[in-house]
Amino acid sequence: MRFFVGDGFAAYRGPVGDSTVHRHAAFQIAIAIAQPSEAAVAAAGTAWVDAAGAAGAAGAAWADAAGAAGGAWADDAGAAGFAGAAGFAGADDAGADAAGAEASGADDGGTVAVVDAAGTVVRAPAVVVPPMVRHRLLAAPDLRTYFIDPHCVFADSLRQRYGSIAAFEPRALRAEDIAVQPSGELDPRLVAAMNLLRDAAVPMPDLAAAVGLSPQRLRALALRQLGLPLARWRVWSRLRRAAEALRAGRTPAEAALDAGFADQAHLTRQMREMMGLTPAAVLPVLRT
Repeated sequence: MRFFVGDGFAAYRGPVGDSTVHRHAAFQIAIAIAQPSEAAVAAAGTAWVDAAGAAGAAGAAWADAAGAAGGAWADDAGAAGFAGAAGFAGADDAGADAAGAEASGADDGGTVAVVDAAGTVVRAPAVVVPPMVRHRLLAAPDLRTYFIDPHCVFADSLRQRYGSIAAFEPRALRAEDIAVQPSGELDPRLVAAMNLLRDAAVPMPDLAAAVGLSPQRLRALALRQLGLPLARWRVWSRLRRAAEALRAGRTPAEAALDAGFADQAHLTRQMREMMGLTPAAVLPVLRT
């Protein structure tokens, strides 16, 4: 299991359990990692290994598809990945074995299943969920999941194409389309305000004044351009800071206060509402 928070996104690789119904303030993209069949493993002459390990005798280690130079979507051994910083994996183990064999025909764990608010199941090798869309993610043995900030340039293209939960084709994207940089479509004042909230708990009057708007106009701007209440982005940003604090070794109670929540119970409620999970559930992932 791996978790990484980068500039404009967060990423997780590993198993996923059933979540409760929730809605988050970022675009979520989940990509299934197909498990190899026994025949594929035998033909390759290697064993399926954990994401944190090496692929058999080849000694192939997990690495970023684009290295530490920056975030980029990339095809790596037949699996599209987002390379945000060194240490987050972007390739299937099966594609890195000594024989170079790929378990592309496997159907075990090769799809993502997301249930929308009406109970409809969207099932595909990769799925995108826009911000503020109620859903729940069904259990899967191995997923690569990304949360894309709604005010980065990659989110501009996602907004144009996806207004609801849908199958996603990562191969259709180019690295230059989604470089981690500010949105080119949103009002720069809104982008600046969201960046300020991402890094600190700034009171609304101070936040609005910092970008040259009244609080009412700033809230209206967020609703008009993002369809997202700025208060939701504030909570999402706090959750991000809480996750970073938990990963650094802080207790849930300490992380809650560090991130600006009233207490641990407040953190738990907001995390369940926006991620369908609790701090106790995510803590093992964050510290792996």
